[in-house]
Amino acid sequence: MAHNPHAPQGPEGNPDPAGSTQMFRAFVDEGEPASRQAPQQSGSKTGLIIGVVAVVVILGVVAWLALG
Repeated sequence: MAHNPHAPQGPEGNPDPAGSTQMFRAFVDEGEPASRQAPQQSGSKTGLIIGVVAVVVILGVVAWLALG
């Protein structure tokens, strides 16, 4: 792991792993407001409808094979 002079130091002067994690999260969260935009509703609804239709068709085929 690379040495980070800005990371918080523990009581013995050893780097604090939690400090590195906090710095990483702060770095990752910098661009988060742009990624929190609402997803496109039409795309998610289309995928949901296709998934429901596929499940109904699969269940129908399984029932037909089981009863037939």
